[in-house]
Amino acid sequence: MRWLAAALAAAGLLLAGCEPSGDVSNKPPAADIAQIPIGTGFDFYVLSLSWSPSYCEAEGADANPQQCKAARPYAFVVHGLWPQFERGFPEDCQTSEPQVSKETLRTLYDLMPSAGLIRHEWTSHGACSGLAQADYFAVLRAAREKIEIPEQYRQIDDYLTVAPRDAEAAFLKSNQTMPGDGIAVTCDKRFLRDVRICMTKELKFRSCPEIDRRDCRLDKAVMPPVRQ
Repeated sequence: MRWLAAALAAAGLLLAGCEPSGDVSNKPPAADIAQIPIGTGFDFYVLSLSWSPSYCEAEGADANPQQCKAARPYAFVVHGLWPQFERGFPEDCQTSEPQVSKETLRTLYDLMPSAGLIRHEWTSHGACSGLAQADYFAVLRAAREKIEIPEQYRQIDDYLTVAPRDAEAAFLKSNQTMPGDGIAVTCDKRFLRDVRICMTKELKFRSCPEIDRRDCRLDKAVMPPVRQ
């Protein structure tokens, strides 16, 4: 994707260990779904959206200071875009692009909150897509742009106890072509953690029974508030 390569080259420098600023004016333009590159060597994608306050409270702010001590108020963030088989998934594939440049990192901070997360997701999952790094991150952005976050989960100002099935229903209502067995809301012993959404290689919603079976089994889960 020539346009993305140009956007990455034009992006300002940001040291990987520094906190991202609130300025996302250097992010690439919205992706054209009709022109996204098609990955190879797998069956479908899972887009995982993480409730950032749950991660930070469960793991502790020091687990990822760039995410959990940032001035920017992170809510749902992209955890990753994961190539999947119908059963199982590829992981840690060989790549000729093992590094993620500072320029590329800068273009992704509006979606993913830390350099460490971005680098991990590329080497563990993105490299298994059969795509060049720039193309993979373009597809990741296009996948995120397909999702409408329910209004009630865009900003939470106090601790919220929710039924995971209600959170899933809200996502289905906001994304009406998404099948009921094409999404899973996950949790740990207390917190709602991720919303995992299955997509074809062309980024159309699809069923995925194996992912759907990983739904949270709690009657209620906690969503901590977004940092002020």
